[in-house]
Amino acid sequence: MIRKMAALSAASLLALALAACGGNSNDPGSSGDSAGLRMLIQYGRFDPNEDYTAKAISELTGYSVKYDMLPAENADEKLNLLVANKEPYDLMKLSAPQFYNLASTGALEPLDDLLNQYGSDIKNAISASSWESAKLNGKVYGVPETGAGLTVSEELVVRQDWLDELGLKMPTNIDELYNVLKTIKEKKNVVPLTASKDAVSSLLGDIAAAFGVTTDWVDQNGTLVHQVETPQMKDYLAFMNKLYKEGLLDTELPLNTSAKMMEKFASGQAAMFKLAWYNAPSAINALLKNEPNARVALIPFLKDKNGKATVYAASGTTWYAVVPKYAKHKEDAVKLLDAKLKPDVFKELAIGKEGVHYEVKDGKYYPILPKFTDDLNNASNFMTGVDEKNYPDYWQARVRKDPTLQSYFEQMQKNAEGLLVTDPLASAPPIPQVAENKLNLLQLQLDEMVNFIAGTEPLSDYDKFVAKWKEQGGADMTQGANEWYQSSKKK
Repeated sequence: MIRKMAALSAASLLALALAACGGNSNDPGSSGDSAGLRMLIQYGRFDPNEDYTAKAISELTGYSVKYDMLPAENADEKLNLLVANKEPYDLMKLSAPQFYNLASTGALEPLDDLLNQYGSDIKNAISASSWESAKLNGKVYGVPETGAGLTVSEELVVRQDWLDELGLKMPTNIDELYNVLKTIKEKKNVVPLTASKDAVSSLLGDIAAAFGVTTDWVDQNGTLVHQVETPQMKDYLAFMNKLYKEGLLDTELPLNTSAKMMEKFASGQAAMFKLAWYNAPSAINALLKNEPNARVALIPFLKDKNGKATVYAASGTTWYAVVPKYAKHKEDAVKLLDAKLKPDVFKELAIGKEGVHYEVKDGKYYPILPKFTDDLNNASNFMTGVDEKNYPDYWQARVRKDPTLQSYFEQMQKNAEGLLVTDPLASAPPIPQVAENKLNLLQLQLDEMVNFIAGTEPLSDYDKFVAKWKEQGGADMTQGANEWYQSSKKK
């Protein structure tokens, strides 16, 4: 009872505060004015109503939009209060869990009819598989926003100058990797391979993929099984434990942060680590500052025992643009979303004006600095669906802001050609059992992986971990994943 009274009190105070701030005013651009729309977006450290992209949207679409942001902390609670109070928003940009929560409770408008009437450019821009991720009980409740296409984010890097010095060839499989690490330890007296406890990519990636551990979920005879329940995971952990015991893997792994891991490589204390392309400028430039003659190379993605390499590529819907059930301007809201996805409009909102924000060289988009960054740094905050065919090319203007960034990004994508695999749940809508348990179970998994690798828990106890994983939500998550998977195969 006390909790309910506190919640009611908080909701009442919030409603009064919003009313005092003019939430129901008839000022131009507010939801009380039919000429203007009001939109709620995710948190960002900038003023959305003064941003270049916000002004460009109004100029290019003819719609006046007033933007509010969710807070940095307790965003879900604030969102629920705003919806409960029917705060007059015409549009919202939601994360996957937020989307499922509101759609499943009837708080969102089904968009099928509105899209058929006013969404021709939206429908042309977004693929059929992406639309599947926005459906609940067969109806579309949001415009799905995918990323910049299938890209690889990380790859092992090694000190090429040390390989040359020791007469070592670039490793191509697990056995060759082991021999390279062993020789480096014996001859260079440095950490052969460093990693961190707080980076998923440090524990899952190139080496794990060589054992068959890539995606979260694996199709085994038509049934989805999580990677923790596969024998390949135990094989991978046994190999990593061997590296750890022999001092070939950083013995400070349980303590290392991502920053510490990169610092060890940049200072010449480590020969190899998993590099994310977006960290390349800081990591590589720091190394060259310390050791100007150092040379670094990416290790081609390692092959498994059958001579095949695979690389996980993240895909699927990351955000949803939705219309609240109680919105007053539903037609205009969808018309705005459609106008933003007209090909020329979307291109300008994504990368600006040619000759001002970007230029084209050899068919590729390059940013004009600093104008590109000054005006478009927050552009993604305003996206409500992307031109899925062209956005991967537009987006790469962002990685061409720095030659080191561009070089590592492009090398990683080239190395991954023909090797990409995606998760079976990539096109799934938010699944409640997965949404409720994924983050907690991922942390449990990573914590236990570190324990097994470092030997603080024997690998003979792995089945106990799996039982714990199932008990704490893994069984429910698996059931929910398979219910969707089976139903999707019947369509």
